[in-house]
Amino acid sequence: MTNDERMTNSEVRKARADDSFWDDGAGLVREEAETKRVYDLEERTARFGEAIIDFAKTIPQNPVTSRIISQLIGAGTSVGANYLEADDAVSKKEFLKNIGTCRKEGRETKQPELKPQARRLWLEAKELHLIFSKIWRNK
Repeated sequence: MTNDERMTNSEVRKARADDSFWDDGAGLVREEAETKRVYDLEERTARFGEAIIDFAKTIPQNPVTSRIISQLIGAGTSVGANYLEADDAVSKKEFLKNIGTCRKEGRETKQPELKPQARRLWLEAKELHLIFSKIWRNK
């Protein structure tokens, strides 16, 4: 019995819609999301880090791209790690420091050199940066 057989039709459609961001198909990319994502930031940043790693594996290795790839992977995966640190912070000062790092790493992940090749990841990095900026400003 597959996962789809245990789910109702509406649950299957919703699950596919939630995963459509990560679909490798050549779909239409819009600047604004059609629906708001419902999963939490811990899950979202983990998926983002995994997608960054998968994308980095597709970039041809040469002296020019080698530094960009390592910087992209470092920044993309540290967003989630710093969010977890912020979530476990014991003081407001520590929370703001870690959320500030999330903002910086999210912004750093938006590599302009790679934007045409990775538009969906660029948009997700932009959204994460905006989310963490809002959290940082409101605390």
